[in-house]
Amino acid sequence: MIRRTLLGLLAAVLAGVGIPFMTGMPGGSHSGPLPPLTPEETALRERLKLHVKALAGNIGERHLWRHGALESAARDIEASLAGLGYAVASQLYVAHGKPVRNLEAELPGSGEPPEIVLVGAHYDTVAGSPGANDNASGVAAMIEIARLLAGSEARRAVRFVAFVNEEPPLFYGPDMGSRVYARRSFERGERIVAMLSLETLGFYTSAPGSQRYPNPLYGLFYPDRGDFLAFVGNLASRSLVRTAVASFRRHTAFPSEGIAAPGWWGGVHWSDHWSFWREGYPALMVTDTALYRYPHYHTADDTPDRLDYDSLARVTAGLARVVAELAQ
Repeated sequence: MIRRTLLGLLAAVLAGVGIPFMTGMPGGSHSGPLPPLTPEETALRERLKLHVKALAGNIGERHLWRHGALESAARDIEASLAGLGYAVASQLYVAHGKPVRNLEAELPGSGEPPEIVLVGAHYDTVAGSPGANDNASGVAAMIEIARLLAGSEARRAVRFVAFVNEEPPLFYGPDMGSRVYARRSFERGERIVAMLSLETLGFYTSAPGSQRYPNPLYGLFYPDRGDFLAFVGNLASRSLVRTAVASFRRHTAFPSEGIAAPGWWGGVHWSDHWSFWREGYPALMVTDTALYRYPHYHTADDTPDRLDYDSLARVTAGLARVVAELAQ
């Protein structure tokens, strides 16, 4: 009885003060039928399929203990970015006695002092999974955003980074690729004004009850259908979360939700954006919410045929517009 009373009081306090601050986002989420894909989005959908199939179908499980596959994935991403006209640099380091690398490509900015909008996605998988959604979908979106923005001009540089070693048991450790990268950025004094971690972007469903949350209180404020894209940041990144959500909603007819919550809350810190928080950079995760929606998360069934490529195309095109606005 006492526990229920305390939970009720906590819910009332959060509802009255904390939750509106964390969840209040500009604009309104799209509702109703989605418009037909444009010809450009249809072509984008087919390219996304090819990237996901290359990583999760042809290469499959890729991590430090399948080092050959991990390096094959790196070469595939490197070739894709180079084919778009980008100069691709490797950040090489040794993890558990094996050479690994983050991959970096940049669209230069014209502003002074130089500022950077960073778009990142990890290309490794957890052991036992081919990782179509986690995270070939994020890598595919990153490559296609690089394609959509190639040759454009902006005040801020846009940097595209494929991170190695995000998955357990390397997550949060010193050999996590984004941790290595963010530390170097801080040591170099790089002015990263926005970091977007593209994490598990390819699964959407309108089935009632399909969406779960790490905290049951979230269910009081967010939909119970897993048909939306989520923008997730910590309190220090609240301004970035709101800016990104506002931009996405202005330009993209697709459901979206946002939250800026304490960074230690469950689910809020589960990707490469965490590494940039550690160095004081504003960063957020863009996601379909992964295990809170996707039944094949971290399993052998996370295969290319499970993804919703129409929605992934809409999301990718929308995120390209968000990145373009952030760069201005």
